[in-house]
Amino acid sequence: MTLVMGVDSSTQSCKVVVVDTATGAIVREGRAAHPDGTSVDPAAWWEALQAAIADAGGLGEPGSPDGVAAWSVGGQQHGMVALDAEGRVVRDALLWNDMRSAGAAAELVAEFGADALARRTGLVPVASFTITKLRWLRDHEPDNAARVAAVALPHDWLTWRLRGFGPTGESPRGPVLDELVTDRSDASGTGYWDPATGDYDRELLIAALGHDAALPRVLGPGESVRDADGRIVGAGAGDNAAAALGAGARTGDVVVSIGTSGTVFAVSAERTVDATGTVAGFASADGGFLPLVATVNAARVLDAIGRLLGVDHAELSRLALAAAPGAGGLSLVPYFEGERTPNLPDATASLTGMTLASTTRENLARAAVEGMLSGLAAGIDALRGLGVPLERALLIGGGARSDAVRRVAPLVFGMPVEVPEPGEYVALGAARQAAALVGP
Repeated sequence: MTLVMGVDSSTQSCKVVVVDTATGAIVREGRAAHPDGTSVDPAAWWEALQAAIADAGGLGEPGSPDGVAAWSVGGQQHGMVALDAEGRVVRDALLWNDMRSAGAAAELVAEFGADALARRTGLVPVASFTITKLRWLRDHEPDNAARVAAVALPHDWLTWRLRGFGPTGESPRGPVLDELVTDRSDASGTGYWDPATGDYDRELLIAALGHDAALPRVLGPGESVRDADGRIVGAGAGDNAAAALGAGARTGDVVVSIGTSGTVFAVSAERTVDATGTVAGFASADGGFLPLVATVNAARVLDAIGRLLGVDHAELSRLALAAAPGAGGLSLVPYFEGERTPNLPDATASLTGMTLASTTRENLARAAVEGMLSGLAAGIDALRGLGVPLERALLIGGGARSDAVRRVAPLVFGMPVEVPEPGEYVALGAARQAAALVGP
């Protein structure tokens, strides 16, 4: 039996699965929580990763029956991990959901132009992306910016640390910044990497940070490195790209992930360029592309209406399915916290079509489900508008557990919908990547 480990270091927690490569079965797993907040000391992720690995029974001795032969890390995208020349973290990491760099994003678009940035990197900067956080650091913490010798993303940094690298005195292999590695999918979310050429755009990095810095080497889908004990280490992936691997998505599939926020991403052989910024032209972990649309409002739409009606998710689902399609004319525009797609940051939610006949608990529940799915369907339409082939939707995430969501989605999306068994798809995707490196 050959074992591999996959890691999902997400915003909320770290999940680890140890998988038998022959059967694909999970033989051990572990979990540890991450702290709340949008600015986090990466040391908390490192501690959580070690705790989750221990909870999963550890890595074991290489070559032993219970030892892990290879591992790979999937992680939250875009977070800025700034390192000094000694490999120490310069300041707390700014996460993807830290919006303080919105002004920096606007400045970069004004300087370079949305069309040019979309062509050069596949992205039009918004506050989520790493490039904007570096500009914010340059402008608001110049002393910290001047100390930055290398810039990594969360999964890059964790891979580096777990391979044995890190600050002097805290790691067996020391602060070798040239040993930072990443993959195409995570590099494509920085705003200073070109998915067409596979090269970093140093001009954009310098424009953001104020000077050049070391960046992780981008490994291809079949490339690997080694940890201090000789285990094979995969390139890893951004969380959405790893989830695509874990769910078995193929060309023609669109993955709709319904969590607190929503993501809609397609597996495509062709690169997309969208100067409006609606579709981010990410790369995939397998050598292709992963055009992606993000929405702010997803499962929490159901949370809000469930609280209003005083019911749990199961009862909200039952109420929604008791109403006819269209909810009797009741319509919920679900922009409770503004929206990213479409780009309406100051928008609010609205409920229309209220009559004495339409205003029932059942119709309100149905309007919540249809409204949330319509927001995600706008992302599907944006992908279609760029010519991305879409034949089947795969519904994943916590929101996919709702019977009403599963049954209404095909009507709203206008395509067949499949719901894979619930699972830790990011960690499983990382494990699949590691398994491909050790062979059968």
